Amino acid sequence: MSTDYQLHDNVAVLTLNNPPVNGLGLETRTALNAGLAHAGADPNVVAIVIAAAGKAFCGGADIREFGLPASLAEPNLLTLIDRVEASSKPVVMALHGMCMGGGTELALGAHYRVALRGTQIGLPEVKIGLVPGGGGTQRLPRAIGLAPALAMIVSGNPQSAEHLAAIPGQRLLDLMVESDVVAAAVAFAQSKVGVAKVGVALPTLATCAVSVEGDADAVLQAARAKAAPQFPAQSACIDCVEAALRQPFDAGIQFERASFARLLDSAESRALRHVFFAERAAAKIADVPEQTATRAIRSVGVIGAGTMGGGIAMNFLNAGLPVVMVESNAQALERGTALIAKNYQNNVRKGSLSEAQMAGRIALLTPSLDFAALSDCDLIIEAVFEDMGVKEAVFRQLDAVAKPGAILASNTSTLNLDQIAAFTQRPSDVIGLHFFSPANIMRLLEVVRGKHTSVEVLATAMALAKTIKKLAV
Repeated sequence: MSTDYQLHDNVAVLTLNNPPVNGLGLETRTALNAGLAHAGADPNVVAIVIAAAGKAFCGGADIREFGLPASLAEPNLLTLIDRVEASSKPVVMALHGMCMGGGTELALGAHYRVALRGTQIGLPEVKIGLVPGGGGTQRLPRAIGLAPALAMIVSGNPQSAEHLAAIPGQRLLDLMVESDVVAAAVAFAQSKVGVAKVGVALPTLATCAVSVEGDADAVLQAARAKAAPQFPAQSACIDCVEAALRQPFDAGIQFERASFARLLDSAESRALRHVFFAERAAAKIADVPEQTATRAIRSVGVIGAGTMGGGIAMNFLNAGLPVVMVESNAQALERGTALIAKNYQNNVRKGSLSEAQMAGRIALLTPSLDFAALSDCDLIIEAVFEDMGVKEAVFRQLDAVAKPGAILASNTSTLNLDQIAAFTQRPSDVIGLHFFSPANIMRLLEVVRGKHTSVEVLATAMALAKTIKKLAV
């Protein structure tokens, strides 16, 4: 079963159990719908909690079903959300980890929401050329207000539970807890049972108005000015949110569904969905099983403080990893550290980084003129001049100073990695990590597998790419 059913005293707990992210495919929707019907009909059940197994509450709809009969088959997502919203017994969502897309829309249909601190909540549909299709553009503005909802829906970027709970007047989160979100949701559900008994309607976002700070027209106009014409879904998202503001709820839902259907068949959405699946396929390597052990990367060494070396270092500093940056002369090292500081200062000036964050990242950087400073690094990346003689000198030195188990990586774009690996006594620990300039901005990371590169080293490199927010190919 993709949804488990348990009784916690007089509360039915329905647990989504569809690894890895509890996607809302037809099988999961059917099982959840059956669980809701069973709980609704059981006179001993006074409230319902919907929770999830694993590390995430729900990653959303199953994109593989889009455009196929399974996506519309009953119970479809709208039917499921309507059932949750119409329940005569309080329905409480127990959110943890990640709650995205259709998972967020399902949560918005509940009467109450309890979240574990750190939960990421979002509607990322615009990133695959779509608008949310399960009422997200109608309920989220009613939950957190016009401007915050627009920002989330048009960008597709998630927000933390802490951030959302701090929005004045928000109706999205009723309780945030530090641990055991299911137990907290059960207790919260039991505290709300009396609401139904005295005949007071259970709270639903569908009956709420959209709150607006300032001038609504100005907020909408500003959003349209920022919308990219090559991404029609952004403008469509704004239109749908405006419908939530100006039209009755049911009319807004119909407008959203028509927008979703129109965009689903667009060239832009088809292309973005292709990229979505292609990126995930690129992360899978046929002879490297998902359960392959990886090495812990707690500190990183970078050889070369030029534009490329500095950019590479920033990726790891941004991820909170200490970096030792080695150069052959003091002037080059000083220029490299100054360039990193300048890049961070630019981020502060643009508002994407705070002064404290900049200071924290720079504090993780240790400049050095001595290869011995790399002796405790778990990963060492060379970014020196593209010449085999220079590479040979570097890797022979690395082989002498790097600790056993350290991964030795080359940023080479053209030279033979097997020849480079042969300069060491540990070719199985050598891999190519080719960053693209500017390395702190460009998303692609080319992972080059040598003849002797171990699967453990390869799996570590692919996992590390996610840590530094790169697309590894």
